[in-house]
Amino acid sequence: MKILYGVQATGNGHITRARIMAKALAAENINVDWVFSGREPDAFFDMEIFGHYRLFRGLTFVTRHGKVDYPRTLLKSDLLQLRRDINTLDVSGYDLIISDFEPVSAWAAKKAGKTSLGISHQSAFLHPVPTQGANLFTRGFMRFFAPVSQPIGLHWHHFQQAILPPMVENTGHACLINQGEILVYLPFASLEDFLPALRPINTCQFHVFHGDRYTGNLPAHIHLHPLSRDHFQQALHQCEGVICSAGFELPSEALHLGKKLLVQPVGGQMEQQSNALALQELGYAQVAQTLNAVCIRDWLATPQPDAKHFPDVAAALASWIKQADRIPLASLANTLWNAQKVTHNTQATRE
Repeated sequence: MKILYGVQATGNGHITRARIMAKALAAENINVDWVFSGREPDAFFDMEIFGHYRLFRGLTFVTRHGKVDYPRTLLKSDLLQLRRDINTLDVSGYDLIISDFEPVSAWAAKKAGKTSLGISHQSAFLHPVPTQGANLFTRGFMRFFAPVSQPIGLHWHHFQQAILPPMVENTGHACLINQGEILVYLPFASLEDFLPALRPINTCQFHVFHGDRYTGNLPAHIHLHPLSRDHFQQALHQCEGVICSAGFELPSEALHLGKKLLVQPVGGQMEQQSNALALQELGYAQVAQTLNAVCIRDWLATPQPDAKHFPDVAAALASWIKQADRIPLASLANTLWNAQKVTHNTQATRE
C-alpha cells in the first residue's frame, strides 16, 4: 500500500501528529510519501522521520500580537501559486491520499478523483461540537480548505459523534509533577507580549520555548529555550503545568499526562476560540483571553488534574487504514473511547 500524506505545517501540532502517524504507518509496513505546506523551508526542525519530503507554499494565517491579521493574511496568500501546486502534485501512483488539513494534497486528490482521508482536529468541526466565533465564512473554510472523501475528526471528547480521541506519542520520558516548573509555549505571540506577565511570579521556574531570540535581560526564574522536540518533551513530562495557545496537540499531551493547563486562544481564530470553550465546558483547563500575573497565580493555585491517558489512536488508525474491509468509523471510535483510562495524579514532588 502506498500513501501520500499531506500535512498543514502552520502549527507544530500538525507536524507532531504526523510524526506519530509516521511511526504507526511504518509499523504496518505502509509506504508513505510526505508533503508539507504553510511554512517557510528554514522554519522546519527535527524532520528526519519523514525522509525526502516535499514542500509547497500552501496557505497560512498571519498573526500579530497573538491575533490573526486578516489584511496581512490576504496580502501574503498566493492563490495562483496554490493552484499551480495543486496541478503539479501527481497523485496517480498512490492507493490513498491522507490530508491533515493540508490543501495541496486534498485538492489534488479531489481533482484526480482519488480516495482521500482527512485525519485532523479540524474535521471534528464538521460535527456538532462546542463552537465559538463561527460564521458562514469559518464554516465554509473548515469544509472547503482541504476537502476529503472521508473526514476523521479528533477531539478531547466524542460529543456523541464518530470522533476519535487525540493522538499522543509515547516518548519514553518519565512523567513527573515537579511543582513550580511551568512550560510556556505561545508561538503566535511575541515574547514581549507575554514575558511581562511572568516576571512578577518568581516562585515558579518558567521554561519558555519560542522561535524568536530575546536580547533583553531575563530574571533568573525565566528560561528561554530554542525549539527542540526532544528538549520540549522532556520539559513537558517534568513540569507541573502548561501555558499555551488553544491549539489541539499540546493541550492533548498535557491532558494525557495530567498537567495543569492554562490556554490563551489566538484572537480572531474560530478553531482556537472553540477549543478554549470545549476545554472550559469539559473542565479540562482555565482560559485567559489576556495573560497577566493575576490569572496565572489563580491558575497555579488550582489542584493537579487527573491524567486522561488517551489510547494509542495512531496504531488503531494505521491498522484500520490497511484493512481492505474497514469497520465503520463509529465502531472504531467507540472502541478507542472505551479504552481510555483516567488516573488520579499522586506524583507531585517539591524540589
